Amino acid sequence: MLKVGLTGGIGSGKSTVAKIFEVLGIPVYYADDAAKQIMNTDPELKAAVIADFGEAAYKEGKLDRAYIASIVFSDNKKLEWLNSLTHPATIRHADEWMKKQVTPYAVKEAALLFESGANAHLDHIIGVYAPKGLRIKRVMQRDKVNEEEVLKRISRQMDEDEKMKLCDSIIMNDERQLLIPQVLQLHEQFLSSRLATV
Repeated sequence: MLKVGLTGGIGSGKSTVAKIFEVLGIPVYYADDAAKQIMNTDPELKAAVIADFGEAAYKEGKLDRAYIASIVFSDNKKLEWLNSLTHPATIRHADEWMKKQVTPYAVKEAALLFESGANAHLDHIIGVYAPKGLRIKRVMQRDKVNEEEVLKRISRQMDEDEKMKLCDSIIMNDERQLLIPQVLQLHEQFLSSRLATV
């Protein structure tokens, strides 16, 4: 089975693209959602987080995301350490999930696909690109935050142009080009390449 990665910067619209693949009957693994779940259910991971961030890291058995965010987003070393714990656990979880899929291909959606090293486990990577100004506007509307907060989040991610250079295919989500035809073209490409290897 072909393993496809889907990535892009904050506000690029990768979740929207992922939903189109789902409508086409393709299973999608959402790495951010999975990471949240793993941090609540993996005993070793929970113990490591509590050891470093204290008992306040969890409230009633659930990760206190606001508390963790208030620490890691002002301390790069803490953020790197947290990522060094969660990324390998999420990659393992995604690999197990991929093995269970029976479709010609499956998609893994993740913002930090290259940063986490997850790209090494995938056959083809799609980048979703949107101009910075549009991304800022979308995130401000979606998360009800100011421009400064969005720029802070963007600064913590890999440079968008660099990320796109590493991708095998790019979907333009600039509100000028239609998304569905671009996804359909890739869908057909993946189906035909899969059939060619059968």
